[in-house]
Amino acid sequence: MYLMYRDLAVLFPSVKGIKDNELEFHTVASSSSALQPKGIYIPFGEAGNLKEAIEKGAVAALWHENAETPAYTPNHFPIFYTNDLTKGLKDIMKLYIEKLSKSEEKMNTTNFLISGEKSLKENEATYDIAVMAERLAEAAGNAKPERRG
Repeated sequence: MYLMYRDLAVLFPSVKGIKDNELEFHTVASSSSALQPKGIYIPFGEAGNLKEAIEKGAVAALWHENAETPAYTPNHFPIFYTNDLTKGLKDIMKLYIEKLSKSEEKMNTTNFLISGEKSLKENEATYDIAVMAERLAEAAGNAKPERRG
């Protein structure tokens, strides 16, 4: 089960670009240099190299509401706005974990490509969403999220 446009539209009602509730996100990436087919790009610790993220496969982005989007951003490209990128990622992960726990489908899942170095204050990367959620909570100074089996 993939993360969908409609999932993010609930979390982030401020959005520009096309509104396609059936758009699937196969990846969530924090680095513009990561291959991110059908990805949603979240620019942590970067100047927001959206052009590179699009070249690597991003089809949408989560953007800080006070940051200007680059002039070259395609008009149809979905940009979801938040006032806190870290909280936004945490909310996406929480929603996705809940969505997975309610679904029988485990074949087609969204890959989270989150580098631990800057956004999670660790030097290692992981692809396990539960581990990333724990690290994100620790980095934000919050209690560890519940793990669901």
